[in-house]
Amino acid sequence: MALRPGGGGVQTYARELLSELVPLIGASAKLSATVQQDAIGELPPAMEPISRPVVAGVRRAAWAMVPISGTDLFHSLDVDIPLRQRGLTVSTFHDMSVFDVPWAFSKFRATGERQLLSMALRKADVIIAVSDFTAERIKALSGRDAVVTPLAPAPWATVPTDAEVADVRGRLGLPERFVLQVGTIEPRKDVALVADACRELDIPILLAGSGSTGPDAPEHSVGLGYVATEDLPALYSAATAVAYSSRYEGFGLPPLEAMACGGAVVASAVGALPDFADNGAVLVKTHDKDSWVRALRSVIDDADFNRTLRSAAPGVAARSTWTRTAELTVDSYRSAGLSV
Repeated sequence: MALRPGGGGVQTYARELLSELVPLIGASAKLSATVQQDAIGELPPAMEPISRPVVAGVRRAAWAMVPISGTDLFHSLDVDIPLRQRGLTVSTFHDMSVFDVPWAFSKFRATGERQLLSMALRKADVIIAVSDFTAERIKALSGRDAVVTPLAPAPWATVPTDAEVADVRGRLGLPERFVLQVGTIEPRKDVALVADACRELDIPILLAGSGSTGPDAPEHSVGLGYVATEDLPALYSAATAVAYSSRYEGFGLPPLEAMACGGAVVASAVGALPDFADNGAVLVKTHDKDSWVRALRSVIDDADFNRTLRSAAPGVAARSTWTRTAELTVDSYRSAGLSV
């Protein structure tokens, strides 16, 4: 149910993990996946779909509670464990945000998701976390240990050619110098903080993603709206700096993908970023405008440092692979007693 066409970090995790699991255990076990009808084409050919209707919200949560019969292992890729599910149960937790930053959600959503997460924490035989940070939060909130399986860049996240960058610059009408932030406009992402810093630095800030052209976008920002995935590498590369000012992340996949594309990344030191950024990104440890102004200025005004950052970033990002994520996942199955 976690797999959707396109989508963000959770969908990338589901798509890439399933693809990598096939060569690891496909010869020793029958593999199937519950999936909404419009996402069946996202599954690897060797994986049998268990079709579900296209639903969202409460109806999606209700379908996620329907048990699957005849399984030795049920792995929920986004928390939910069906009621009375038999066999070994594994649940992946991407973050604990509804506990840690409930103000970022509606009261209804926060209450409902806290109940789902709490139930999975009680029921799952094995808990997987996508970062050490999320594992630490799980331990603090529930007392349970989690197996950490870090994420990796999506396959599309590669360094673009000069021609591809020039093409995207022309089609999107990009300015010569600009700061870019990609993602939804929501309180947790705090895009306004970067917008304020850019205004002080007198450099345009461009936003791409849901809400970037809407009323909640910060004043003085330029919204690009939805940008096709195939254009993101060139957009990241074209930006003078790529910013991620999130207050909270379970992992922080978009900055890692921007690094893989050769972007000059400046990001909040949240989630797994302190674990993977190394010398491939500038991390901002204090969430205030002055800190962001200093960090962005170091990348915007120092051409040599900007080039050094861009040169290092793809190699740093390449240390993270979905093959390794899958191997750690299969190790967790075996440690729990499953023969695969």
